Amino acid sequence: MNTSVKHLIGAVFETIVKGIALFMIVTFVYRTAILAYDFGYRVFAEEPVSRSGGRTITVAVPEDYTVRGLAEMLKDKGLIKDADLFVAQELLSEYRGEVKPGIYDLSTVMTASEMLAVMSADNED
Repeated sequence: MNTSVKHLIGAVFETIVKGIALFMIVTFVYRTAILAYDFGYRVFAEEPVSRSGGRTITVAVPEDYTVRGLAEMLKDKGLIKDADLFVAQELLSEYRGEVKPGIYDLSTVMTASEMLAVMSADNED
């Protein structure tokens, strides 16, 4: 086989491999951007679990709570859909670090921000 033919076959093969790699990178970046946008949007516009006719659930926040633990507890009780999202919402909210230990009645019609407001209010109210 002629060296120029081998060189041409190698160049075509190299171009195909580069094209496939570029396609995979673009697809990965596109899908990651969509997921990041969706998560970012939900941080500020997340709907409550129930739109109407929700149920009230009593939640006890311990003295040594962590936001992650609180989020997991709220998810297990059906008050939120996504624990990671709640952690981000608490981090970016005006109630960051303000949740007080205590017993609270929360509802499935409340947004994460409303739940944080209730758990951050003075217990004497």
